[in-house]
Amino acid sequence: MNAAPVSVALSARDVSLWYGARQVLDAASLDVASRCITAVVGRSGSGKSSLLRCFNRLNDEIDGARVQGSVRVGELDAYARGASLSELRRRVGMVFQRPNPFPMSVHDNVGYGLRLFGLKRGAELDDRIEAALRVAGLWDEVANRLDDSALDLSFGQQQRLVIARAIAVEPEVLLLDEPASALDLAAMLRFEELLLQLASRFAIVLVTHNMQQAARVSRWMAFLHEGRVLEFGDTDAIFTNPHRRETEDFITGRIVSGD
Repeated sequence: MNAAPVSVALSARDVSLWYGARQVLDAASLDVASRCITAVVGRSGSGKSSLLRCFNRLNDEIDGARVQGSVRVGELDAYARGASLSELRRRVGMVFQRPNPFPMSVHDNVGYGLRLFGLKRGAELDDRIEAALRVAGLWDEVANRLDDSALDLSFGQQQRLVIARAIAVEPEVLLLDEPASALDLAAMLRFEELLLQLASRFAIVLVTHNMQQAARVSRWMAFLHEGRVLEFGDTDAIFTNPHRRETEDFITGRIVSGD
């Protein structure tokens, strides 16, 4: 593996995952750097999304799922006995491939997590909602529509809304599972600009099947192959001088990535 980042927001060590008898991840390890983007790439079925869901324990919700290994967010050991799941998910937010706004107003969508963690009403709540929408690049488009249903927003607006919802509670890490895969090229490039802005404030883990996107936005990259992190390090170094034959085959297109 290449050199690891110095400032680490999330650390995964020897993470293995089974869905019933089927092993999906095999001792996967990587570090997620603070305030930059780490891309996770690999062909379809390599375990990219499953690894992401290990970081905030979403796999706990799947019957028969079993995880071994360690995931730490700062001093929080995600899989320690008695670890607070709500605290973990406050510190590690997630945005999925397709936006999932709640069937409520724009205002209430962004304020959902804030209320959950005790900020019930008043000017502070409104200020935090506005701030999150501004960071997500959506405020100017919805400032006069805060009471409208979030389901009435366009696809791209909904994706930025769920990012605003995730960052409103000020997480340390933001997990993004192929968030731009359904956008057209112009919208995708605008979305990448947003990601780079977000990376100045949050540690971001981006699962993507788009190698050009990984090259454009990520500082670090992990290549998954059959459930294992075969290579992890500086994105430019991996693109120009991969250490593994499998990595070279993948980035040169001899192995198709898939969704």
